[in-house]
Amino acid sequence: MKKIILVAALVLGFATAAVAQPRAIGLRGGFGAGVSYQHTVGANFIDAELGFGQGLNVAASYNWVLVQPQWTSRGDWGVYAGPGVSLGLGFGEPSHLNLGVSAQVGLEYSFWFPLQLSLDVR
Repeated sequence: MKKIILVAALVLGFATAAVAQPRAIGLRGGFGAGVSYQHTVGANFIDAELGFGQGLNVAASYNWVLVQPQWTSRGDWGVYAGPGVSLGLGFGEPSHLNLGVSAQVGLEYSFWFPLQLSLDVR
């Protein structure tokens, strides 16, 4: 349990200490809640998440921006996909530890002011 908390603290510490632009911190919902951090690497981005639900989950993925269609005159759309890894600790009887490989596909919209909304499946 202490190792999981340490990893979570390191991920959040990295998120607050990063100095390159642009980056984003956000909230994630679905079958649980989470705090996410996104860091741009060239045209692509790394997405890291600390999730809460029926346990604690740490996930990270590298996403390629596949297309950026011009559907609106203001703001930017993007379709992305990429591989990732996750580590989870389930609470309950019996508690369990999960380690997994994942894939993520999503659609994002970046407003002309500092707000981005995305819908993805992992």
